[in-house]
Amino acid sequence: MNYYTLKILLYEIEPLIWRRIKISGEATFAELHKAIQNAMGWEDKELHEFRYGKGKNLIDVIATPDPEIIVGGEFQNENDLTLDTFFKRRRVNTRMLYRYDFTEDWVHELTFESKVDEEGGEKVVLLEGERACPPEDCGGSWGYKDALEGNIEWMDDDYDPEFFDVSKVRFD
Repeated sequence: MNYYTLKILLYEIEPLIWRRIKISGEATFAELHKAIQNAMGWEDKELHEFRYGKGKNLIDVIATPDPEIIVGGEFQNENDLTLDTFFKRRRVNTRMLYRYDFTEDWVHELTFESKVDEEGGEKVVLLEGERACPPEDCGGSWGYKDALEGNIEWMDDDYDPEFFDVSKVRFD
């Protein structure tokens, strides 16, 4: 069975917030979405999409059909498309964007780093990562930065932006 290792990097936040996962090639992009949600600590309350293309023209979209998703090129349904099918005609060292919550516009860069053929195991494994993900509904990267600087008082006392424990992440 093929497994893909990918790095997930959240844009517009310094220091970087990132995760590295290994996921089965049999997983659909809908399952990849769920894996990203779990790895990052998001609550899966909002729309999302995967965007890819050549150069800066990321007009091809993989998502669940919805009128809010704007497609300028090819559209593929994430519930049907597996990673193995997607990479059948592409190099593995591929980058794409994963957008979550179109209002707050959390943009993640996904870099598919490698593909290995291994005997079966877990469908998704979190390998490593750094820093806590921003809380859901905090106002996007700008609201998050303002809260870290003490300008917005939404952050509770239990939230530590530096703390991330790989062992606490569960994939459902």
